[in-house]
Amino acid sequence: MNIKEAGERSGLPAKTIRYYEEIGLVRPMRDANGYRRFREDDLHKLAFLGRARSLGFSIEECRTLLALWEDRSRASADVKRLAERHLDQIEGKIAELQAMQTTLSHLVSACSGDDRPDCPILEGLSAGPVCCAADQG
Repeated sequence: MNIKEAGERSGLPAKTIRYYEEIGLVRPMRDANGYRRFREDDLHKLAFLGRARSLGFSIEECRTLLALWEDRSRASADVKRLAERHLDQIEGKIAELQAMQTTLSHLVSACSGDDRPDCPILEGLSAGPVCCAADQG
């Protein structure tokens, strides 16, 4: 199948597929005229990569996951370790976002939003770090 068909079946844009080829994640065959020819195995790799990227795995993590997927003698513990590290990163990002939400909610609720020039939001932003102990609760 050509790149357009591979894109339609894998759900990835052709530009992404070309990039994955450029960095060596997939290696489609080439016809005599130079056109890419994707096999079913390539399609499975593309779909795998699309799912892994949608879960936030980095390109290098995807490269490792793909190598683990292709290695039938690998231990599932290796895969689990990688996924657990990634999950820890996601949980850290969620905690950061929740702290941001708490702080911003506090600033927004302190602002009356009227015609007066005083604004607790701008004051809070200009005062340095906007997180305080009360915001962490």
